[in-house]
Amino acid sequence: MGAKTGLLVYADGDVPGLLRQVGTADSEQTSVMMRRLDPSCEIEKSDGSYLYEGVYPPDGTVYAASWPGVEIVCDRRVMIDSPSQLPGHLVAASAGRRLVLHAMHSVVDWLAFAVWEDGRLIRSLSLSPGDGIIENIGEPLPFELPYWAGDRPADVIPPPGEEEEQYALPFHPLELGEDALRALCGFIQEGMPEPGDVDAENIELHGFRVKDPNGPGVAEKEAELRSAVEAMGPPQYYTMGADGLPVERDCP
Repeated sequence: MGAKTGLLVYADGDVPGLLRQVGTADSEQTSVMMRRLDPSCEIEKSDGSYLYEGVYPPDGTVYAASWPGVEIVCDRRVMIDSPSQLPGHLVAASAGRRLVLHAMHSVVDWLAFAVWEDGRLIRSLSLSPGDGIIENIGEPLPFELPYWAGDRPADVIPPPGEEEEQYALPFHPLELGEDALRALCGFIQEGMPEPGDVDAENIELHGFRVKDPNGPGVAEKEAELRSAVEAMGPPQYYTMGADGLPVERDCP
Protein backbone atom coordinates (compact mmCIF):
# COMPACT_ATOMS: atom_id res chain seq x y z
CA MET A 1 0.00 0.00 0.00
CA GLY A 2 1.32 3.42 -0.93
CA ALA A 3 -1.66 5.75 -0.53
CA LYS A 4 -1.39 9.20 1.03
CA THR A 5 -4.20 11.72 1.44
CA GLY A 6 -4.79 15.14 2.94
CA LEU A 7 -8.36 15.99 1.99
CA LEU A 8 -11.24 18.20 3.11
CA VAL A 9 -14.67 18.14 1.47
CA TYR A 10 -17.51 20.57 2.17
CA ALA A 11 -20.88 19.40 0.84
CA ASP A 12 -24.57 20.22 0.97
CA GLY A 13 -25.40 16.51 1.12
CA ASP A 14 -24.01 13.11 0.16
CA VAL A 15 -20.46 13.70 -1.10
CA PRO A 16 -20.21 10.76 -3.55
CA GLY A 17 -23.54 11.65 -5.13
CA LEU A 18 -22.53 15.29 -5.58
CA LEU A 19 -19.09 14.45 -7.00
CA ARG A 20 -20.63 12.19 -9.62
CA GLN A 21 -22.39 15.24 -11.06
CA VAL A 22 -19.60 17.83 -11.12
CA GLY A 23 -18.16 19.36 -14.27
CA THR A 24 -15.35 21.87 -14.66
CA ALA A 25 -14.86 23.93 -11.51
CA ASP A 26 -14.87 27.69 -12.00
CA SER A 27 -11.37 29.09 -11.43
CA GLU A 28 -12.48 32.39 -9.89
CA GLN A 29 -15.05 30.72 -7.64
CA THR A 30 -12.35 28.35 -6.42
CA SER A 31 -9.96 31.25 -5.80
CA VAL A 32 -12.62 33.00 -3.71
CA MET A 33 -13.05 29.84 -1.66
CA MET A 34 -9.30 29.59 -1.09
CA ARG A 35 -9.08 33.20 0.09
CA ARG A 36 -12.04 32.59 2.40
CA LEU A 37 -10.46 29.50 3.96
CA ASP A 38 -6.92 30.92 4.12
CA PRO A 39 -7.44 34.66 4.76
CA SER A 40 -4.02 35.20 6.36
CA CYS A 41 -1.99 33.43 3.67
CA GLU A 42 -0.47 34.62 0.43
CA ILE A 43 -2.14 32.68 -2.39
CA GLU A 44 -1.17 32.53 -6.03
CA LYS A 45 -2.37 30.24 -8.80
CA SER A 46 -0.20 27.37 -10.02
CA ASP A 47 -0.55 24.20 -12.04
CA GLY A 48 -3.54 22.05 -11.18
CA SER A 49 -4.06 18.30 -10.87
CA TYR A 50 -6.81 15.69 -10.82
CA LEU A 51 -8.58 14.44 -7.73
CA TYR A 52 -7.10 10.94 -7.89
CA GLU A 53 -3.52 12.25 -8.09
CA GLY A 54 -3.97 15.48 -6.15
CA VAL A 55 -5.13 14.23 -2.75
CA TYR A 56 -1.53 14.47 -1.48
CA PRO A 57 -0.09 17.67 -3.00
CA PRO A 58 3.50 18.87 -2.62
CA ASP A 59 4.28 20.84 0.52
CA GLY A 60 3.18 24.44 0.05
CA THR A 61 0.73 23.56 -2.73
CA VAL A 62 -3.03 23.18 -2.44
CA TYR A 63 -5.28 21.59 -5.05
CA ALA A 64 -8.88 22.70 -4.81
CA ALA A 65 -12.18 22.98 -6.64
CA SER A 66 -15.48 24.68 -5.88
CA TRP A 67 -18.78 23.69 -7.46
CA PRO A 68 -22.33 24.52 -6.42
CA GLY A 69 -23.05 22.22 -3.49
CA VAL A 70 -19.59 20.73 -3.00
CA GLU A 71 -16.03 22.00 -2.48
CA ILE A 72 -12.73 20.12 -2.23
CA VAL A 73 -9.43 21.14 -0.66
CA CYS A 74 -6.36 18.89 -0.88
CA ASP A 75 -3.74 20.18 1.55
CA ARG A 76 -1.07 18.47 3.66
CA ARG A 77 -1.79 20.89 6.49
CA VAL A 78 -5.03 19.03 7.30
CA MET A 79 -3.06 15.84 8.03
CA ILE A 80 -3.28 16.26 11.79
CA ASP A 81 -3.09 13.54 14.44
CA SER A 82 -6.32 14.63 16.13
CA PRO A 83 -8.97 15.65 13.59
CA SER A 84 -11.07 17.17 16.37
CA GLN A 85 -8.37 19.86 16.54
CA LEU A 86 -8.94 21.03 12.96
CA PRO A 87 -8.65 24.84 13.02
CA GLY A 88 -11.92 26.43 14.07
CA HIS A 89 -12.31 28.62 11.00
CA LEU A 90 -12.23 25.54 8.75
CA VAL A 91 -14.96 23.90 10.80
CA ALA A 92 -16.98 27.13 10.94
CA ALA A 93 -16.94 27.25 7.14
CA SER A 94 -19.07 24.09 7.18
CA ALA A 95 -22.07 25.73 8.86
CA GLY A 96 -25.21 24.13 7.46
CA ARG A 97 -23.16 21.57 5.53
CA ARG A 98 -21.30 18.30 5.90
CA LEU A 99 -17.52 18.41 6.34
CA VAL A 100 -15.32 15.37 5.72
CA LEU A 101 -11.63 15.09 6.58
CA HIS A 102 -9.61 12.16 5.26
CA ALA A 103 -5.89 11.78 5.86
CA MET A 104 -3.57 8.80 5.65
CA HIS A 105 0.12 8.13 5.16
CA SER A 106 1.34 4.75 4.00
CA VAL A 107 4.90 5.13 5.31
CA VAL A 108 3.70 4.89 8.93
CA ASP A 109 0.33 3.11 8.30
CA TRP A 110 -1.49 6.13 9.75
CA LEU A 111 -5.15 6.93 9.14
CA ALA A 112 -7.35 9.76 10.34
CA PHE A 113 -10.84 10.69 9.26
CA ALA A 114 -13.64 12.78 10.67
CA VAL A 115 -17.16 13.94 9.82
CA TRP A 116 -18.92 17.11 10.97
CA GLU A 117 -22.58 17.92 10.40
CA ASP A 118 -23.43 21.63 10.56
CA GLY A 119 -20.24 22.26 12.53
CA ARG A 120 -20.84 19.44 15.03
CA LEU A 121 -18.27 16.64 15.14
CA ILE A 122 -20.06 13.30 14.91
CA ARG A 123 -17.13 10.94 14.29
CA SER A 124 -13.34 11.13 14.48
CA LEU A 125 -10.80 8.32 14.36
CA SER A 126 -7.01 8.49 14.18
CA LEU A 127 -4.68 5.53 14.61
CA SER A 128 -1.39 3.99 13.57
CA PRO A 129 0.61 0.93 14.70
CA GLY A 130 3.28 3.18 16.18
CA ASP A 131 1.00 5.38 18.26
CA GLY A 132 -2.04 3.14 18.72
CA ILE A 133 -5.43 4.82 18.83
CA ILE A 134 -4.76 8.54 18.93
CA GLU A 135 -8.37 9.71 18.80
CA ASN A 136 -11.68 7.84 18.83
CA ILE A 137 -14.74 10.09 19.14
CA GLY A 138 -18.33 9.20 18.36
CA GLU A 139 -19.96 5.97 17.24
CA PRO A 140 -18.27 3.93 14.49
CA LEU A 141 -19.78 4.47 11.04
CA PRO A 142 -21.26 1.51 9.14
CA PHE A 143 -18.17 0.89 6.98
CA GLU A 144 -16.06 0.54 10.15
CA LEU A 145 -18.12 -2.20 11.78
CA PRO A 146 -16.45 -5.25 10.14
CA TYR A 147 -13.07 -3.97 11.32
CA TRP A 148 -14.11 -3.51 14.95
CA ALA A 149 -15.91 -6.88 14.86
CA GLY A 150 -12.64 -8.62 13.99
CA ASP A 151 -13.74 -9.59 10.46
CA ARG A 152 -10.93 -7.69 8.73
CA PRO A 153 -7.70 -8.64 10.57
CA ALA A 154 -4.43 -7.17 9.38
CA ASP A 155 -2.65 -9.40 6.88
CA VAL A 156 0.93 -8.17 6.89
CA ILE A 157 3.63 -10.17 5.10
CA PRO A 158 7.09 -9.65 6.62
CA PRO A 159 10.12 -8.95 4.40
CA PRO A 160 12.09 -12.03 3.27
CA GLY A 161 14.22 -13.44 6.07
CA GLU A 162 12.27 -11.78 8.87
CA GLU A 163 9.97 -13.61 11.29
CA GLU A 164 6.27 -12.84 11.19
CA GLU A 165 4.99 -11.02 14.26
CA GLN A 166 1.53 -9.88 15.27
CA TYR A 167 0.55 -6.50 13.84
CA ALA A 168 0.24 -3.76 16.44
CA LEU A 169 -3.44 -3.12 15.67
CA PRO A 170 -6.35 -5.57 15.21
CA PHE A 171 -6.78 -4.34 11.60
CA HIS A 172 -4.74 -2.43 9.05
CA PRO A 173 -5.41 1.34 9.08
CA LEU A 174 -4.84 1.71 5.35
CA GLU A 175 -7.42 -0.96 4.52
CA LEU A 176 -9.96 0.87 6.67
CA GLY A 177 -8.72 4.10 5.10
CA GLU A 178 -9.68 2.95 1.60
CA ASP A 179 -13.16 1.90 2.77
CA ALA A 180 -13.54 5.24 4.56
CA LEU A 181 -12.49 7.13 1.42
CA ARG A 182 -15.01 5.25 -0.71
CA ALA A 183 -17.86 5.56 1.80
CA LEU A 184 -17.28 9.23 2.59
CA CYS A 185 -16.01 10.57 -0.75
CA GLY A 186 -16.92 7.96 -3.35
CA PHE A 187 -13.52 6.84 -4.64
CA ILE A 188 -10.39 4.95 -3.57
CA GLN A 189 -6.65 5.29 -4.01
CA GLU A 190 -5.70 1.60 -4.15
CA GLY A 191 -7.64 -1.56 -4.84
CA MET A 192 -10.24 -2.51 -7.41
CA PRO A 193 -12.68 0.24 -8.43
CA GLU A 194 -16.38 -0.52 -8.33
CA PRO A 195 -18.96 0.45 -10.97
CA GLY A 196 -20.50 3.16 -8.78
CA ASP A 197 -17.22 4.82 -7.80
CA VAL A 198 -16.61 8.50 -8.54
CA ASP A 199 -14.33 8.96 -11.56
CA ALA A 200 -11.61 10.76 -9.57
CA GLU A 201 -9.11 10.51 -12.44
CA ASN A 202 -11.21 12.94 -14.47
CA ILE A 203 -12.16 15.52 -11.84
CA GLU A 204 -9.91 18.52 -12.40
CA LEU A 205 -8.59 20.57 -9.48
CA HIS A 206 -7.06 24.04 -9.62
CA GLY A 207 -3.61 24.54 -8.13
CA PHE A 208 -2.45 27.20 -5.68
CA ARG A 209 0.80 28.05 -3.98
CA VAL A 210 0.07 28.99 -0.38
CA LYS A 211 2.48 30.77 1.94
CA ASP A 212 1.80 31.75 5.53
CA PRO A 213 3.81 34.95 6.16
CA ASN A 214 3.80 34.17 9.88
CA GLY A 215 4.51 30.47 9.50
CA PRO A 216 7.79 28.64 10.14
CA GLY A 217 10.53 28.55 7.51
CA VAL A 218 12.12 25.39 6.13
CA ALA A 219 14.79 25.21 8.85
CA GLU A 220 12.17 25.65 11.58
CA LYS A 221 9.99 22.92 10.07
CA GLU A 222 12.92 20.51 9.97
CA ALA A 223 13.77 21.31 13.60
CA GLU A 224 10.14 20.73 14.61
CA LEU A 225 10.13 17.38 12.82
CA ARG A 226 13.36 16.25 14.53
CA SER A 227 11.95 17.33 17.87
CA ALA A 228 8.71 15.44 17.28
CA VAL A 229 10.54 12.26 16.32
CA GLU A 230 12.75 12.47 19.42
CA ALA A 231 9.65 12.95 21.62
CA MET A 232 7.88 9.86 20.32
CA GLY A 233 7.27 7.21 22.93
CA PRO A 234 7.51 3.45 22.38
CA PRO A 235 4.95 1.81 20.08
CA GLN A 236 1.59 0.75 21.49
CA TYR A 237 0.16 -2.67 20.62
CA TYR A 238 -3.50 -3.63 20.60
CA THR A 239 -5.55 -6.79 20.30
CA MET A 240 -9.30 -7.27 20.06
CA GLY A 241 -11.07 -7.78 23.38
CA ALA A 242 -14.07 -10.01 24.03
CA ASP A 243 -16.36 -6.97 23.73
CA GLY A 244 -15.03 -6.18 20.26
CA LEU A 245 -13.02 -3.16 21.43
CA PRO A 246 -9.23 -2.82 21.15
CA VAL A 247 -7.25 -3.65 24.28
CA GLU A 248 -3.66 -2.52 24.72
CA ARG A 249 -1.22 -5.39 25.15
CA ASP A 250 2.46 -5.76 26.03
CA CYS A 251 5.02 -5.19 23.29
CA PRO A 252 6.24 -8.42 21.65
